[in-house]
Amino acid sequence: MEAVEFAELWNPEPGWLNTASYGLPPRPAWEALQAALSDWRVGATSWEPWDESTTRSRESFARLIGADAADVFVGSTVSAALAPVATALPDGAKVLTDDVEFTSNVFPWMAHADRGVEVAGVPGEELVAAIRPGIDLVAVSAVQSSTGAVLDLAAVVAASKEIGALVVIDASQALGWLPLTVDGIDVLVAHTYKWLMSPRGATLGYLSPRLQELCRPSAAGWYAAADVHSSYYGTRMELADGARRFDQSPAWFCFVGAAPALELVEQIGVETINRHNLDLANEFRAGLGMPPSNSAIVSTTLAGAQEAFAAAGIRAAVRDGKLRASFHVYTTRADVHQALAALKPLL
Repeated sequence: MEAVEFAELWNPEPGWLNTASYGLPPRPAWEALQAALSDWRVGATSWEPWDESTTRSRESFARLIGADAADVFVGSTVSAALAPVATALPDGAKVLTDDVEFTSNVFPWMAHADRGVEVAGVPGEELVAAIRPGIDLVAVSAVQSSTGAVLDLAAVVAASKEIGALVVIDASQALGWLPLTVDGIDVLVAHTYKWLMSPRGATLGYLSPRLQELCRPSAAGWYAAADVHSSYYGTRMELADGARRFDQSPAWFCFVGAAPALELVEQIGVETINRHNLDLANEFRAGLGMPPSNSAIVSTTLAGAQEAFAAAGIRAAVRDGKLRASFHVYTTRADVHQALAALKPLL
């Protein structure tokens, strides 16, 4: 099966090379969201049918990362999802990260500086070597937002296990095109509005059983209860077993769009999407005279590229002073050729 067999499920305007900023919804996700909005407009249903999408999203996410759904929690943002883990760190803990790590996986740790938690950032190529005794937690992205660099996850896990450090992975720029599992990982969190092509506001995360015992569900509300329907009022608290006690009350419509999008990624297959994305990204890289890479994100310094793309109707991004183009399942070779044609006068 090839990704192009599913191309008719999207309607991108030519030149969209910016999935690393946000993904485009497949038709099943778009239609499910429109139906829910129509029901909301007239009060056609209660909220429970919308919430079924939260369960579907949780289960699909678990399958995508090789986890048990009981160890998956739902939320709205990566930083909020990491907050209970940061709170569980002991005073004086040492956190190691990449020096270009997206701040949603940096600020939650730095917010505890008042109790001695220290955060050190090193260049990505030095990260594994820097995982030495004294580091309590390694917080890093599976794929870096600014550079597109793909983490050597196996090496990070191995080095962290050797010293007993926790491993926290932000998979927001990876999940949906890069095959991942949670083997050896303590926390894996991903916002779904990028490569999982869902509405912004649906975040999912894996929390290992040992961390579930260490962390306090400090944001617990009615949705984290064992029985959500009997937890609306009063002072009796009985939280759910497993990671669900770390659930934040879901933004229903975001999950209505997320469930069919995640399930479609499963149907197509992450390996298929990976092959499609890398073929196009490497064709683009070759056209710029760059060597091939293992990333669906291409980051390059090319004077005038942003203006050339804008003039040609190519939508990409500039991050950390570099042009960033990203290629996903709905990207075509015509998009690649259009982008290269726009940049050709600059080469």
